[in-house]
Amino acid sequence: MLVLEGCSALNHEVLLSVSNLTKHFEAKQGLKATLLRKRIIIKAVDGVTFSVRKTEIFGVAGESGCGKTTLGRTIMRLTEPTNGTITYSGKDITRLDENAIRALRSKIQIVFQDPYESINPRMSVFEVVAEGLRINKRVLSVIDEDDLFQRVKRALELVQLSPAEQFMQRYPHELSGGQRQRVAIARALTLGPEFIVADEPVSMLDASIRAEVLNVMMDLRDKLGITFLFITHDLALSKHVADTLCIMYLGKFVELAQSEELVTKPLHPYTQALIAAIPIPDPDGRKVQVLVGGEVANAANIPPGCRFHPRCPYAKELCKDQEPELKEVERGHYVACHFYQEAYEAFKAAR
Repeated sequence: MLVLEGCSALNHEVLLSVSNLTKHFEAKQGLKATLLRKRIIIKAVDGVTFSVRKTEIFGVAGESGCGKTTLGRTIMRLTEPTNGTITYSGKDITRLDENAIRALRSKIQIVFQDPYESINPRMSVFEVVAEGLRINKRVLSVIDEDDLFQRVKRALELVQLSPAEQFMQRYPHELSGGQRQRVAIARALTLGPEFIVADEPVSMLDASIRAEVLNVMMDLRDKLGITFLFITHDLALSKHVADTLCIMYLGKFVELAQSEELVTKPLHPYTQALIAAIPIPDPDGRKVQVLVGGEVANAANIPPGCRFHPRCPYAKELCKDQEPELKEVERGHYVACHFYQEAYEAFKAAR
């Protein structure tokens, strides 16, 4: 189990453990393929192992299609895992029945990527935030509207929508994108969660308000001790938000380390390519060139050996035949690459 050390500000007690987690989908096909019984399996998450400590912001980054969102949804049990185990607070939740999962929902919540899709446009802000309390019967009485009001007010204040009373009767179309996403976070907070999956929570927002929403998340971690699984494709953001950061490619982790360490010393060629793609605000600054072409391969037709080798400038015959294991090459720094030293030396020389 991968548990990083060295962050003294964090609680070292493990809250979530994932072991060999796998999620495969069977692709829909035409009549002919169905009659011939040809099955196409999409390996969205393909054997992932890691641990998240209490109060940690654990970042998962990678291109679209690498399996980040499926990983988050599978941990939440919104999709059923194909294989592997999910342990939360010492309890195996991989095969819990529907009633047990419903009871767990108060502790594990999710914030979806698009606030324009995840919030019902016909409901007021008050109704949106109170919905979880009503469904889960957390309010003492149906007629105890004062208790409900206070809980909703508190949640809105925690996400810095103040004064809360001015927002409660508004509808989603009357809010900005950043305000909508804060309402989505407030909805998750009402049940008192310990762990939140934040699925690219700022990717749909303007750059000018992304920092505000991220500051809300970090403030919630400090005030309430909430643990986050932060899914993103933006390494520039991850460096400043996540405590631990892992890079995902075609359903597997290819590199994992403390966020500062990973961004300043990327060992995997894929990580280097993602960092090289980050815009530099200095027009005279030197840009690192990483020669990675093409796009993420089809998860239904994963290349043999190292799944990144068709795009890797350092690939050799070994990479085509043998898939590298994710192993610790430096203290707390894990990488899945046969030739990571050669890759890093070339990257460092180009800087």
